[in-house]
Amino acid sequence: MGTREATGGGVQTRSLTSLHWAGIALAVATGLLHLYLVALFGLSTYGISFAVAALGFFGGAAVLALDVDVPRQPLYALGALWTLGQIVAWYMLNAGSFSTLGYVDKAIQVALIGVLVVLIQREG
Repeated sequence: MGTREATGGGVQTRSLTSLHWAGIALAVATGLLHLYLVALFGLSTYGISFAVAALGFFGGAAVLALDVDVPRQPLYALGALWTLGQIVAWYMLNAGSFSTLGYVDKAIQVALIGVLVVLIQREG
């Protein structure tokens, strides 16, 4: 796709810019925070929802980091919607009892959405 080169196998990351890597780092950071919440909440409903969220962030980061041959525009759009959904769910479930960890995670997620929007515009 685009600037990717077929080299007969292996992980090729030449088409990834520093902006891509920033998005990957942000997705991994929020994924790790969600795994921490899994450790706190265990296999409760919240714990399972945090695990699903973490898998979503790690999965998207992995697809991009491994330069999997998928169209990137839909990946970026799905990532932005996934992350926005996390923010909305957090607000609805925690209104009135926000934590410092929640604010940190949401700041990371807002930055991630910003990166994804820029990637959509640049590569669109």
